[in-house]
Amino acid sequence: MHTFSLNHVALSVKDVNESIEFYQKILQLKEIENTASDSKTRWLSFGDGKQLHLIPRPNSEIKINKAVHFALATTDLNLFIESLKMHHIDYSDWLGTPNKDYIRKDGINQVYFQDPNGYWIEINDDF
Repeated sequence: MHTFSLNHVALSVKDVNESIEFYQKILQLKEIENTASDSKTRWLSFGDGKQLHLIPRPNSEIKINKAVHFALATTDLNLFIESLKMHHIDYSDWLGTPNKDYIRKDGINQVYFQDPNGYWIEINDDF
C-alpha cells in the first residue's frame, strides 16, 4: 500500500502578479523560491511543506467549476469571514447563497469564495 501526503496544488492563472497579491493578502501565504525551474511560475507556502504553485497562462482559457476547488481548514472560521468582508470578498455556501456559511451533516462549517481567476476556495473549521 502506498502512503501519500499533499505536496502542492498548481493553478493556471492569467496574471501571476495579481494572483500572488491576492493569496498573500487574503490567505496570508508567503512566497517561497521556485526551486524546480527558472520559469515564471511562482510558489507560495501553506506551511508544513505544502505549496501553491501559480503557473502563468495569460493566453489560455481557464475553465472554472465549483466542484473543482481546494479546501483549507482554520481554527476560527468567523474571524476569517470577517477578514473576507473587510477585503470586500464575496463568499457563499455550497449552493451559492451569498454571504452565507454552511454547516455540513458532519458538523463542519464552511464557506466558498473565488480568487481573481475564478478558482473556488473552501475554508472550513475542520481543524
